[in-house]
Amino acid sequence: MSAGQRPRVGDEVEYAPGRRAVVTDIRKGVLFLRRPGRREWPVAEPEALSVSRTRTQRLADGDFG
Repeated sequence: MSAGQRPRVGDEVEYAPGRRAVVTDIRKGVLFLRRPGRREWPVAEPEALSVSRTRTQRLADGDFG
């Protein structure tokens, strides 16, 4: 995870090079991701995630239009 920042619900994360998704839920410590056209899935290696934009940044960018 980038700079010690743990992903939170609503954050956009990079889970593989060039692949981004949004954290939709955290259940019993397990993060779940979703991207357009794909169902939600649990993250097997949360330490491999890097936050590309926080929920606050996404709100400022108008992602929730």
